[in-house]
Amino acid sequence: MATLGIDIGGSGVKGAPVDTGAGDLLAERVRVPTPQPSDVTSVVEAVAEVAASFDGFDRVGITFPGVVVDGVTRTAANVDKSWLDAPAARLFSDRLGKPVTVLNDADAAGAAEVAFGAGRDQRGLIMMLTFGTGIGSALFLDGVLIPNTEFGHLELDGKDAEVRASDRAREVDDMSWEKWAGRVEAYLKHVEMLLSPRLFIIGGGVSKKSDKFFPLIDIRTPMVAATLLNNAGIIGAAVAAEQAERPHPVDVSAL
Repeated sequence: MATLGIDIGGSGVKGAPVDTGAGDLLAERVRVPTPQPSDVTSVVEAVAEVAASFDGFDRVGITFPGVVVDGVTRTAANVDKSWLDAPAARLFSDRLGKPVTVLNDADAAGAAEVAFGAGRDQRGLIMMLTFGTGIGSALFLDGVLIPNTEFGHLELDGKDAEVRASDRAREVDDMSWEKWAGRVEAYLKHVEMLLSPRLFIIGGGVSKKSDKFFPLIDIRTPMVAATLLNNAGIIGAAVAAEQAERPHPVDVSAL
C-alpha cells in the first residue's frame, strides 16, 4: 500500500501517493484551491477532496503552515485562527478514515531534501531555509528532524527576519538582487553564529533563481539550492507518515 502526501499551502492544497523508498510521486499530483477563509472545516474538506482522487493508500501525511505538536496545530500565522490548538491529526483522520500524521510545512520540505535531495548523505547539523512569503526553517541532526524551529522570526536589524529578508520582502520593496542578497547574507551570518551548521539548503520558489543571488552571498557555510521544488512538501509529508511509529517525528538517516 502507498502513502499519500498532502501539502497545505497558502494558495493551494496538493497531494499525490508517494514511493517513500525512492522519493517519487506515484501519480500526477492533484491540486485544489486553498479555501478562503481557510477555517478548519473548509480545509479539512479540501484535503478530503484531494484524497478522494486516489485509491490504494493506507496512511496519510499532511503538511501545515504552522507549529504542530503531537498532531495539534499550535500557531496559525497564515491561516484562519480557528486552527489555533486544533486537534488536526484527529480531525483529518476522522474525515479520511486513515491514520494521519501532521507536521510543519518547512519540516516536511526539509525531510524530503535530506532523504532524497540536496541534503542526502550529509551528516551533522543541516538546515533548510525556505524563502517565500516568510522564511521557513527545518533543522536536522544526523538525519533526525528537530521539529518546529521558527528561525525565520529571528531579529534582523530590529525587525522580524522574514520581514526583511523573505522573497516577499524582495518583491514588495522592489529590491535589486544585490540589495536583497545583502539582507539574506546578514541573516545567514546570524544563523551561522548561533548554530554553526554544516550545510544550508535554500528552498522556496526563489531557489529556482539561485544563480541570481548565490554568487552575491559570502558566508562560511556551504549553501546549495533545494532540488525537489514543489514536490518537497508532498514527499516529506509521506516520509513523516511512514516514520510515525518511530521515536522521532522524522528520521531519514536509515533511508
